[in-house]
Amino acid sequence: MGIQVYSTDSGLRTQDLRLRTPTLLFMRFRVLFCTLLLSTLCATGAMAQDPNLANQYFMDGEYEKAATLYGQLSDQEEDNEYFFNRYMESLLNLEKYEEGEKVLKKRLKKSPDNVMLYVTYGNFYERQEKPEEAKLQYEKAISKMSGDYAAVTRLAQTFINNSKFDLAVQTFERGAVLMKDPNRFAYNLGDLYQRKGESNKMIACYLNALAADPGKLAAVQTRMARFLSPSDYTELQTQLYEKIQQQENPDFVELLAWSFVQRKDYKSAFRQYKALDQRLGENGQRLFKLAEEAADARDFDVAISAYDYIVTEKGPMNPFFFDSKQAAMECRRRKITEGFAYTPTDLQILESEYEGFLTQYGKSRQTSSIIIQLADLEAYYVNNLPKAIALLEELKVMPGLERYTLARTKINLADFYLMSGDIWESTLLYSQVDKDFKEEQIGQEARFKNARLSYFNGDFQWAQAQFDVLKASTSKLIANDALDLSVFIMDNLNLDTTSAAISLYSGAEMMVFQNRFDEAFAKLDTLRRDFPEHSLQDDILYLEAQIYEKKRDYVKAATLYQEIVDKYPQEIRADNALFAMAQLYETRLSDLEKAQTLYEKVFIDYSGSVYAVDARKRYRALRGDKMQ
Repeated sequence: MGIQVYSTDSGLRTQDLRLRTPTLLFMRFRVLFCTLLLSTLCATGAMAQDPNLANQYFMDGEYEKAATLYGQLSDQEEDNEYFFNRYMESLLNLEKYEEGEKVLKKRLKKSPDNVMLYVTYGNFYERQEKPEEAKLQYEKAISKMSGDYAAVTRLAQTFINNSKFDLAVQTFERGAVLMKDPNRFAYNLGDLYQRKGESNKMIACYLNALAADPGKLAAVQTRMARFLSPSDYTELQTQLYEKIQQQENPDFVELLAWSFVQRKDYKSAFRQYKALDQRLGENGQRLFKLAEEAADARDFDVAISAYDYIVTEKGPMNPFFFDSKQAAMECRRRKITEGFAYTPTDLQILESEYEGFLTQYGKSRQTSSIIIQLADLEAYYVNNLPKAIALLEELKVMPGLERYTLARTKINLADFYLMSGDIWESTLLYSQVDKDFKEEQIGQEARFKNARLSYFNGDFQWAQAQFDVLKASTSKLIANDALDLSVFIMDNLNLDTTSAAISLYSGAEMMVFQNRFDEAFAKLDTLRRDFPEHSLQDDILYLEAQIYEKKRDYVKAATLYQEIVDKYPQEIRADNALFAMAQLYETRLSDLEKAQTLYEKVFIDYSGSVYAVDARKRYRALRGDKMQ
């Protein structure tokens, strides 16, 4: 029994070799494959790491190392502009100008039409303080630029990014020539001239852009509103008149009218919008909007003209007819009642217009706003309280009246009852609105007026408790008035002695509210005589000034306000008087310079005043600042 280890049989050896050869070949293939795979992975890893490493070197300011890596990366990927640009930046930072120029010349030889290479070349010369050579390269870039939109904007943006606005202008101008469209880049050129501070050219370019693309009107208006100075609008209007003579473009007329609105010249704007409305056969929408803006700016004559145009020219079927008719009457009422001189005849004409409207269209919930306005006119200006009360009593029980309109009706009616001396009916109506709208602003208004009524009647402690709650009102006006009255009661009510003085004062205030001015003056004289040392002296002057305002004696009112500021600068009425005086000079006495000075004094000398924010806004508006 033995085991044969070696065989001398040649056939067996051959068979054994055949069995072993595939295994050996497979093993060798695996080794080769793994070696190649490992090499590939290593190479790929190196490539993946090099850009990150190069970027890190560049960010760290290690430009020598960055240049080496970016140079290698750029050679491997010649089309990768990022690698090339970073390579050039690194060389510039190292001041290796000759090496950079060699690389650039080599690239230019391969790609002579690559305009960005000329820009880079120009940067090299500029860093070497060779402006003429740099300019030559930049101009080569512009001259070799291809005539397609993307190429033009890319090159121009490169110049803009480097604050080379003149070269960007040249780029856009040549681009327009290449594309055979003179206005193709007009809007871009307008932006550039704005940056250069050349307003006339900016305007011309924006108008050319508008001529080429009507859809640019809103964008052009936005840019001009942002960047034109007040004096630039004259140039804009001059250029627009020339454009309008050359071509009938409604957008130019629209922009011209808009420019007048920006200058508060509503009369000229009305003339342009009316012409545009007639030319295009529109429905008056532009004029309606203009009338609203003019009314807000207290240019009631233009507002009334625009509303009347819609009513008379467009007719009852126009969608703006009814609103325009109501708004025109409202503007006539405001023109008469907001401090402008008026006569009994003026009031009678306006009263007849309201009554004629209600006769024509009837008294209904649709005409409720007209009824409320007429009642105000009767109560506050015609001095016919019974008629005002009758109008609102009728409206109050009208079926289908919207709840907020009903609330407004009740509050106004309560005011009228208070003016007529019916305190109980007044407080009942205020309380109803307060209950129905407890968490809403109109409810807070009713609560404030009810608390003020208690103040008028001498119930100071209850009134102050209500005012303290209302100081947190969402309405700024209510909150400020509540704060004023709360502080006033606290400062002047001395529970250890007597409330006689403040009772006289609050009674006088109620008389002023009721337009019983002579009686109010008499009560204030009594207060001044009987309590000469009382702290109410500034308040007496303040209430007298308000009476003179109501009587439209604005000069006398301003004199009293000034007396408060001069004699009692530390008292609580000082900031009130200063702000009221500023408003008088702005809106009644037509001395805007004086008003601006007074507004400035409010927010500087009385920075903690509730009027400080509004005073700053009015000051900036009068100074001509562009308000956001």
